[in-house]
Amino acid sequence: MAKTALITGASSGLGAEYARQLAARHVDLVLVARDKTALTALAGEISSRSRVEVEVLAADLVVPRQLEKVVRRLEDVERPIDMLVNNAGFGLDLKFERNDIDDEVRHLQLLVEVPMRLTHAALGPMLQRRSGRIVNVASVAGFIPRSTYGANKGWLISFSRWANGRYSQRGVTVTAVCPGFTHTNFHERMGLAPGAEGVPGWMWLDARDVVAESLRDVARGKAVSVPSLRYKAIVALTRVLPADLVARAGERGR
Repeated sequence: MAKTALITGASSGLGAEYARQLAARHVDLVLVARDKTALTALAGEISSRSRVEVEVLAADLVVPRQLEKVVRRLEDVERPIDMLVNNAGFGLDLKFERNDIDDEVRHLQLLVEVPMRLTHAALGPMLQRRSGRIVNVASVAGFIPRSTYGANKGWLISFSRWANGRYSQRGVTVTAVCPGFTHTNFHERMGLAPGAEGVPGWMWLDARDVVAESLRDVARGKAVSVPSLRYKAIVALTRVLPADLVARAGERGR
């Protein structure tokens, strides 16, 4: 297991759960998010439970100068990062034509450009050491036509597959983690009340289970991790069902 992990979007949701589970495995942490207060609170919680070092790095990753702080931290060979978890993100309404185009551009930057830049920054030192793990938190939506969110996550899956094949023989694995609907505050941040997504209860996953299963797949060096048997089955069905039926399924939820 990695010695130090840098996690983006670490202040809540899956990012915070990755932080907790990695700390329980005695991994030191660098926590990255916009909300320094939330990061500091999480760092205090983790430090009180686990004997690990926790560094807080507040940054808005779509602001170039703030993104550069995280790039420099990843490139610091004196304080090596052994695992990068690209988790930062947000969602938009599926009605692309109604969304503000500048919001869509920021969405694209955070879900595609930012993980690409951070992966590039992490790869150099990792390849020199011939050791490292990169985790790109994608989504089952990446297999399903689902507005720009699905398109962005599809890019991340494709890139991770290629990168894992390219670099795993040199000691660095790259895994796209593709959860389905997961109980976090992601939908709350979109302004949706609990239960307002129109998604049946059986489709919801627990964040702890998603992170635990994905970390097992990361340890195995898998290029793509789809937590839970139900979503593995759904992804398999997307390959054989008619495209228009898959597209209609992608309209479910927010």
